[in-house]
Amino acid sequence: MPAGTEADVNDAYEAAEEAQSDWAALPREERDEYVQSIIAVMQDRLDEVVELLATESGSVESKATAEANFSIADFQSALEMVPPGEEVRDSMYHDHKDHHIVHEPVGVVGIISPWNFPLHLTTRALGPALALGNTAVIKPATDTPITGGLLLADIAEEAGLPDGVVNVVTGHGSDIGDRMAGHPAARVMSFTGSTEVGRSVASQAGSSLTLPTLELGGNGPFVVTADADIKAAARAGSVGAFGHQGQVCISINRHLVHEDVYDQYVEKLVEHAESLTIGNPLDEDVEFGPIINESQIDKLSAFIDQTVESGATLETGGEVEGLFLEPTVLSECTNEMSAACNEHFGPIAPVIPFKSDEEAVELANDTEYGLSAGVYSGDVEHGRSVADRIDAGMVHVNDHPIQDEPNAPFGGVKDSGLGRYNGEWIMDELTETKWISVQHEERDYQLL
Repeated sequence: MPAGTEADVNDAYEAAEEAQSDWAALPREERDEYVQSIIAVMQDRLDEVVELLATESGSVESKATAEANFSIADFQSALEMVPPGEEVRDSMYHDHKDHHIVHEPVGVVGIISPWNFPLHLTTRALGPALALGNTAVIKPATDTPITGGLLLADIAEEAGLPDGVVNVVTGHGSDIGDRMAGHPAARVMSFTGSTEVGRSVASQAGSSLTLPTLELGGNGPFVVTADADIKAAARAGSVGAFGHQGQVCISINRHLVHEDVYDQYVEKLVEHAESLTIGNPLDEDVEFGPIINESQIDKLSAFIDQTVESGATLETGGEVEGLFLEPTVLSECTNEMSAACNEHFGPIAPVIPFKSDEEAVELANDTEYGLSAGVYSGDVEHGRSVADRIDAGMVHVNDHPIQDEPNAPFGGVKDSGLGRYNGEWIMDELTETKWISVQHEERDYQLL
C-alpha cells in the first residue's frame, strides 16, 4: 500500500474542494442516483467485500457479512436524509420583511476510520455526506487500508461518481494524521478511534475551525441484576464480550453481576467462551478469529497477567497462539484491576460482583468513558430504572450493547466522544443552516 505524504493529503483535499460545488449543485435526484449505483455495486460485489473483510481485518464470516450489509444500509438510509425544506418566518421587528431558513451542505468532509469495523465506520459518514451534497477525503486505518478506503474508492469509480467526490489517502497516522485532521479545507472531521488520538484530532480540527465528530473509546459495563434470567444474560454477555474477538468500541468491557447470581453467571459465561470455534476467519464454521496485530496481542496478554497478579481467577482462556487469543473469563475481579479499568479491546471478560443497584450504578459510572452499556433484568421496568442512571450515550436493556441502527443516535458522553451518527443527528452536522432575509418594501432607517 502507498504510504501517503502530506502532499498527497493536500492533493486529495484540493480535488474534493474543486468537485464539491458541482456535486452540491446537482439536483438531489441525480445525487441519489449515484448513491443507488454505489448500493448496486456493493450488492453485486458482496462476496468479495466479505472475503476482503475476513482477509484484512480478521472478521469471521458472520461479522463480515453483517458489516457489509451495515454499509449498504448506510447508503440506503442516506437516501432518506432530506434536510427540512426552506422555512419562511415573519420578521418580529419590521413590516414587509421575512426570513428564509435554508440548509446547505457543509462542503468537504474528512473521514478517519478505524480497523475494527473499517467499512461500516467509514460509510456511516460517507453515505450521508454524499447524499447531502458534500465531497469526502478518507484516511483509513493503517491495518485496513483496503476495506477502510481503497475498496470504497474503487466502488465509487465503478458507480460512475465524478472525479474528486470520493478521495482516499492511505498511510501512517504519524506521518499524515495531523495534516488530514487539520486541513483548512475540511468543514467536518469524522473520527473513530481511541480517546487519546481523538483529542489530537479534535485539537488539529479546532485549529482550522473544523467541526469534529468523534466516536472514541469505551469501557462498557453490563449490569446483570439478581432477578435476571441468567442463561439468557450469559448468552448476551458472551456475544457482547467476544463478538469480533472483543475488538469493538461498544463491546462489554466489564460484567457487573449481582452477588446472588454471580457464580451461576460465571459458570454459564465460561461455557459460552469454551464453546466458540476458533480458527481461520475464511472458514464458514469459524465463530472466533484472530486479533488484529502483535502489539494488540501483547497488550491484551499484559492485561490478563496483571489482573491475575492482582487477585483475579483465570476461569478459562488466556492462551495465545500466533494472533489468536482464547476467549478469556476472569472472576473475583474489581473495578480497579487492569482488565477492568482499561479499555482492553479484546476477548477478555472480567466479572465483578455487586450487592445493590446503587453499587452497580456506582461501579458502572466509575470510568472516564461513557459510550455504551447494557442492563439485563428479569423486569423491564427494573432494568430501565438502572439504565436511566448509567452515564452513557447508549444503554440497552435485556440485550448486549453491540447495537447500531440507522434510525437511532450513535455516540457517547464524557471521554467517549462528541456528536452523534445516524439519521437526523448526523444530518445536522453535515449541513449548514443559512438565514436569508428579504425586505419587500423600502424601510425607514434609523442609526442604531
